[in-house]
Amino acid sequence: MSLFTQGQYARAVEESTNAETISKVLYPSDNHLEGKLLRLSQQYFLVSASCQSIIHDHMAVYGKIDNLADKIAIHINDTHPALCIPELMRILIDDYFISWERAWDMVVKICSYTNHTVMPEALEKWNEDLFKLRLPRIYSIIKEINERFCKDAWNAFPGNWNRISAMSIIGYGQVRMANLCVIGSHYINGVSKLHSDILVKSIFKDFYAMYPERFGNVTNGIAHRRWLCYSNPKLAGLLDETIGTGYRHDPIQLNKFAEFADNKEVLDRVRAIKHQNKIEFSNLLYRKTGKLIDTHSMYDVQIKRLHEYKRQLLNVLNIIGLYLDIKDNPNADFQPISFMFGAKAAPGYYHAKRIINLIYCLGKEIENDPIAKSKLAVAFLEDYNVSMAEALVPAAEISEQISMAGKEASGTGCMKLMMNGAMTIGTLDGANVEMLAEVGKDNMYIFGLTSAEVDDLWQRGYNSAEFYTCNQKIQRIINALTVGFAGESFADIANYLTKGPGIADPFMCLADFESYRMTHDRAVRDYANKEKWNRMSLMNIAGAGFFGADRSINEYAENIWGIKRLTDK
Repeated sequence: MSLFTQGQYARAVEESTNAETISKVLYPSDNHLEGKLLRLSQQYFLVSASCQSIIHDHMAVYGKIDNLADKIAIHINDTHPALCIPELMRILIDDYFISWERAWDMVVKICSYTNHTVMPEALEKWNEDLFKLRLPRIYSIIKEINERFCKDAWNAFPGNWNRISAMSIIGYGQVRMANLCVIGSHYINGVSKLHSDILVKSIFKDFYAMYPERFGNVTNGIAHRRWLCYSNPKLAGLLDETIGTGYRHDPIQLNKFAEFADNKEVLDRVRAIKHQNKIEFSNLLYRKTGKLIDTHSMYDVQIKRLHEYKRQLLNVLNIIGLYLDIKDNPNADFQPISFMFGAKAAPGYYHAKRIINLIYCLGKEIENDPIAKSKLAVAFLEDYNVSMAEALVPAAEISEQISMAGKEASGTGCMKLMMNGAMTIGTLDGANVEMLAEVGKDNMYIFGLTSAEVDDLWQRGYNSAEFYTCNQKIQRIINALTVGFAGESFADIANYLTKGPGIADPFMCLADFESYRMTHDRAVRDYANKEKWNRMSLMNIAGAGFFGADRSINEYAENIWGIKRLTDK
């Protein structure tokens, strides 16, 4: 109040404003120092509040801290909550005066960690000086954790300084949050079989050598009661009639639907339901945007974060090729296709935003072409959210899961689309591998390099210009990017694919383009065979039960958290 009476209004509210800033916008752009500091502050604020609340509730029930590890399980879902490890140590040591050794034993028993990515930039690291400045007590605790770990690592790998340096939490001026998570957790898992295998063979291989008993896998799952029963009531009704309602409580029972793979009446109803869902989505899109989508076109859908490794750009390159083919042969027979993209891009991710701009401009040019627009449509779905997804997923006929092999941890959109009868076009990456095992190669469209072949090509030296030089279709598409669409040139994206800066085409769009193009063409031809397509759709629905969240949550509960299922009385 004294500052206010002196006219120093800004200073009078400064402390309050700074406190409120922490919760104004979650995870703002962090491509500048202020953004990084706020992001780190937010992570610690949320973690500290959670840990204090958990322990407060525990003490209210049990009145003692000794049994905390027997009653509490904290799961670190990717590295954003990693600070719960040193924060628990701070509370146990500073507030409850527990010895370091006993506190650490409790923390490791309490914490477990799910890794969601092998992308280096997503394995969170903080500048050590910035970290020390903002969180001095937490930094001192992490430093002690690290020193004790490095002594253990030296006993495990005597004399191997390079190995220990790579495993260290603090190194080269950085605090490595993924290493902290592994060291401070009793269990570490990936989210698909392939992803978990990659973790123990690559980024965590040294930790795996030291703690092999800590590593495992839990393949992702989806809430089938939302993404099938609620979002697609017509299909759920057909399933109720044909296989009963047991699948609503036990999604594995969806496999009974395979018994109707040769039942023409059921197959026709599967197709009719899909078409009705397309009409409903088209109406929703028209109400929201004024954009009309041909409901007799094939609905080709790619819904996921906009990231280079997920290769929305590969999809766009193929669409450009189709557009050029139509311009060359306007009277040729062509299956109408509507390509739909739903995605978000991180605030500071400039290249992702350029790809969004490309999708928008390509769609705009096609829409203004009187011949092409009757055969092609490209829509970037603005404000894409769960409500829109609940309408789009049941309407989709092609599911694009085309990440560069070895980069996608799992994905869950692939499972939602599969469960609603969409056909997957995908690489052998993430959960696609296990989906293939469930439905067989006759019911999926697999293309491109495997993760081992990608690694081999990197080792030999990937040169995208070789694919550009040898493929006239790629040349035409790249040249079209330079000319641009709807009056805007995308020469920067053309250069990104062929010249760099740095390594050109780092996610191998050009290496996989021809395989992708031919596989997509095969899927479009199969679409014309209604009976074959309907059967494939049915088999995908029948094979999706393994990917229900009930199974994955049971695995977490029983194998990691030590939680017993409540028995019905």
